[in-house]
Amino acid sequence: MLALIAISLSVTGADISGKWSAEFETQIGVQKYVFTLDQDGENLSGKANSEIGETKNETELVEGKVDGNTVSFAEMLTFQGNEIRITYQGKVEGNEIKFTRKVGDFATEELVAKLEPGSAPAPARRGGGRGGRGGFGGPVVLGPDDKQVYDDPPEEIVTARDGIPHGRLEMIEYDSKTVGTTRKMNVYTPPGYSADKKYPVLYLLHGIGGDETEWQRFATPDVMLDNLIADDKATPMIIVMPNGRAQKNDRAEGNVFASAPAFAVFERDLLDDVIPAIESRYSVDTRREMRALAGLSMGGGQSLNFGLTHMDQFAWVGGFSSAPNTRSPQELVPDANAVREQLKLLWLSCGKKDGLIRVSQGMHAHLKESNVPHVWNVDSYGHDATHWRNNLYHFVQLLFR
Repeated sequence: MLALIAISLSVTGADISGKWSAEFETQIGVQKYVFTLDQDGENLSGKANSEIGETKNETELVEGKVDGNTVSFAEMLTFQGNEIRITYQGKVEGNEIKFTRKVGDFATEELVAKLEPGSAPAPARRGGGRGGRGGFGGPVVLGPDDKQVYDDPPEEIVTARDGIPHGRLEMIEYDSKTVGTTRKMNVYTPPGYSADKKYPVLYLLHGIGGDETEWQRFATPDVMLDNLIADDKATPMIIVMPNGRAQKNDRAEGNVFASAPAFAVFERDLLDDVIPAIESRYSVDTRREMRALAGLSMGGGQSLNFGLTHMDQFAWVGGFSSAPNTRSPQELVPDANAVREQLKLLWLSCGKKDGLIRVSQGMHAHLKESNVPHVWNVDSYGHDATHWRNNLYHFVQLLFR
């Protein structure tokens, strides 16, 4: 349930009555909004029509008020059982409203709502209409470095093939002292896995709405790796897909954004519980050079946060469309020499249609300025499964070589 929306708009002697539409990427998919506003002096009423995937809602706006150059109102919206507090503030420039949008305590983002042609007159509105800076769910502004450097792979990368050896996928449990309960993780072992050999490990993290099964649901890493290993394009490795929501009820239910702090707690669960459990049960090469960490969205932020601050544990780090939980580039890379010396690979990627791109753009810019080698791959997708699957495909081929 999107619990509360408070929106500020800047107007100068103008009636903002009319329909304002916005479409933006978020971690739960593309969200479309149409705000129908009816201004009467200092009072404001209206409704909001929203669409997320196949879910559509219409709600009445409440607490509407115009105060000088600002406007505010609230909306109560139920979405998949989630209750999320969202606040908006913005300015009117021409026929656009530039919003700063705060999703609970999780993320601050920017988006632009446009006045639908013919929906209302706007004679006194003014401004340059330049568009806001990109961010989580905000408008995308591409720079000269934002290019695709790895081509899209064929769809067959996740098609199971006959006549090749296959690995094993199993769900295991482990004792998490960090959380104080028994937790689950999905583990892939490569074809021909043997206790007589030591294997490198990739720890692969999911997004805020996922769990230990998310990667398998849309990317089938077991099939992908079986095919790559058969073609001698990837090193045989173990892939561990844990649950990055380190709390006793670690299901993706209710207000998923409220569990954001648990994704930070996972740093200790990963280092103190997950890795020791894997190394005690499987034949693992425990050297840091044989350990990688990568993830999508929230998991991408976790991977950069944990991997870059624990380079004594990880030599390969990847963030695919990393979310706003990502710490600042200066905090993650205070010593460029250390990163250059210790990391084998640092992979950053995002889609050019992804409103989260500003997070990765900032990291790329800092790394470039600091002369830290890294991959920066910007493909044609949004905040979606195709981007994550394709970048995993390229990323794993570079690991442990």
